[in-house]
Order: sequence, then C-alpha cells, then structure tokens
Amino acid sequence: MMRRQLHWCVALVLLAAAPAALGRHSREVKKGGRGGAVEELANEMHMPRFAESIPNITVTIGKDAVIACVVDNLKNYKVAWVRVDTQTILSIHHNVITQNPRISLSHNDHRSWYLHINDVHEADRGWYMCQINTDPMRSRVGYVQVVVPPSIIDKETSSDMVVRENSNVSMACKAEGYPEPYIMWRREDGEDINYNGNEVSVVDGELLYITRVSRLHMGAYLCIASNGVPPSISKRVLLRVQFPPMLTIPNQLEGAYMGQDVVLECHTEAYPSSINYWTTERGDMIVSGDKYEAVSTDDGYKKYMMLKIRNISRKDFGSYKCVAKNSLGETDGLIKLDEIPVPSTTSTTSTTSQPASAGGKKRGRSKHSKQRHKHNEVVGAANKDFTTNRWDRGESNWDDMGQDENPDIPSEGLAMEDDCALSRGAPLLLASSCLLVLWFQ
Repeated sequence: MMRRQLHWCVALVLLAAAPAALGRHSREVKKGGRGGAVEELANEMHMPRFAESIPNITVTIGKDAVIACVVDNLKNYKVAWVRVDTQTILSIHHNVITQNPRISLSHNDHRSWYLHINDVHEADRGWYMCQINTDPMRSRVGYVQVVVPPSIIDKETSSDMVVRENSNVSMACKAEGYPEPYIMWRREDGEDINYNGNEVSVVDGELLYITRVSRLHMGAYLCIASNGVPPSISKRVLLRVQFPPMLTIPNQLEGAYMGQDVVLECHTEAYPSSINYWTTERGDMIVSGDKYEAVSTDDGYKKYMMLKIRNISRKDFGSYKCVAKNSLGETDGLIKLDEIPVPSTTSTTSTTSQPASAGGKKRGRSKHSKQRHKHNEVVGAANKDFTTNRWDRGESNWDDMGQDENPDIPSEGLAMEDDCALSRGAPLLLASSCLLVLWFQ
C-alpha cells in the first residue's frame, strides 16, 4: 500500500513537470522528421483521452455530490482522484485510499468514473483532479462549490426590547452562510416603518436605528437573512414602547330622555397596559350590574371603554368620568349626560279653505259629489234613526251657501261634507275632517 501511495505521489510530481516533459517530447518529434510525427500520431490515437471536461458543481451543505470523469480508450491504464488543494489521494482505480468514510467510488463500462461525496461539509469545497497514469500523466480538474443557507447568530442579534417613548433605539442582526447573507428589516404586520422621518417598507443592513421612537413604532420586527440558498431565515424582535396613558372622548356631551338606554365611550392608549374604570360625579366606582354595563376592549396598546346605562331615570343625569392608570401616570375624562324631551309621536294636520267668490255657474253638485252622496245615503240607511234627517239638513245647508257663488271650492270638499253628515249622525264614526264642514255650516 505504501508503495502505491508513493507511486501516485510521484505522479503528482510528474503533473508539475508535465509542461517541460511535453516540450522535450515535441523537440524529439521535430528531430525525427516526418516519419517520427506519423508514428507519434499513431501512438496518440491509441492513448487514453478525456471525452469531456469535468464540470464544476454546486451542492448545498448536507447533500450528496457526484463528480464524473469520462475517459475513452483507457485500456490498462488506471484512473485516480486527487484533492488538489490538500494534495490528498482519494482513490486509485477501484480502491478508495482516503480514510474519509464519506468518500466512495463507482464506474460504468470502464469509461465513466464517479467520485461520490456523501453528506457534503463546507470543508469539501475546492478543486478535484481526475488523473490517468500515462507518461506523461494526463488530468482534468473540476470545482466543488459548497453553499450554506443563512442562519442567525443569536448571541450577536438583538432580543425583545422595552424602551421609553422619545428615546433612541438600535436593533442589530447578524447572520452567517455561504455566500455571505444579505440582511433586511421589516415589520411583521406589513405596515411601513417610520424610519427617521420617512415611511419605508424595508430597511437594509444589519442595524436598524430609530431616533425618537414613538408608540407608532411599537410592534414585532423581522430580521430576514437570505443569500440565494433556500431557505431564507428570520428572527422576530418585539419592540415595546412605554408611555403614560392618553385619553380621547368622541362625545363629551350626551343627551337622553327618561326611560332610554344610553352608551358612553372613551378611547385610551397606554403601555404598560392601563387599568381602566368609570366613576360617577360623586367619585363612586361603577360596577357592572342590572343598571350599568362597563365593557373594555383591547387592541394592542389601545383600549375602547364603553359604559351602558339602562332605563335612564332623573337621578342618572349628571357627569361620568372614565379613568386610565398605569405605572407611568394616569389620566381621566368627563362626559356630561343631560336630559332631553321625549320625542312626540302625534302629528297635526291643518286644512286651509279658500274664500268664496262670485260666479255664474249653475247651482248643483259635481258628478263626483253625487256619487259620494249616493254612497252615504246607502250607508246612512243602516242608521236612519240618526242619519237621514241630518243628511237632508246638511244638503240643504250647502245649497243655502250657494255653489254658484263658490266655484273655487273643489268637489272633494263636498264629499267631505257628506262624510261629516254621516259622522255627525253616528257619533262612533267621528272624523277630524268634519271640523271644516261644521265651520261652514
């Protein structure tokens, strides 16, 4: 075994001396003249030769790599694989020389020779040579590129942070991989970052530096590292911004009537999260029950306070206070509840009449009025103890007013008078439209 290794080490030396040997060989051919050239050409045709170059390959760390060496006319010559940068003999023909258990060999029809590297490590990156033990030695080289997906270096990357509002904040992110990873920052919720006065969706680089941080910066940020080798990787950094409570009131004056239900609203912002409650104008804390229902809804550092007061009575009118407290301070706001009149549910219909004017029209009723008159006679027959005499009297009174002298009064007015006559004859059918006709009578 030692003898074989020595032989191949000598082959490496021959590789280094190959250009000089080739030069001497060419001079000898030249001295030999044309006959020597023909003989050399014939010998060359019977020598092994590489059918194709060895391709460069790229493999992801942890995967398997295969390097191919294709030789035509190998005959009794042998093929060896050598690691160039370390000058390590990996194999000689069918035998694996290296002690690396991840290296193996395979071949196909004594022509294609394959070097297998299982579970590729980053240290496997480099040049590999396929040699034929001719004199001089013949060889081809190929490069194995080992790429490594990015990974975050936790000890050099920021973790979750809590800062005071209006201070400066710096978040760092470190990553490794091959090729060197590219790093960017963005918000997890997809919103733009207020980056030193500019609204941007992405900040490039390992460092995210924000001056005069505000509550609007609060949220989760993603440090994303990528280098073209999947998968990209990210780390989540949660930024919390502390500030005392702030309160806004949509309506500081509310109105309600007796017996109504009313809802009062307050909106607060605070971090750390605030304690929120309602008080009466006497300072008593309001607790949910039959009379009151206090509800608080959280949305991040925001809270929406609602107080529902049921069945308003006179003693419920007055002022109500919403209060928010946290470790940095407290604030409150006042809402006044006033009584308003109960909405009216009745409506009044007014009817105006036009003054009578002289005219030369013939006395009598319109066709429509006559039809209504006939109808009322039929209805009135059912109540003739009351209606018949009154109907006649109503008709007589209308005639006395003189239809000829009142041409502007519409025929609908006549029908109204007919209905009124019936209504006055039957008190159970009183209608408001009778008032006008009675005035004329």
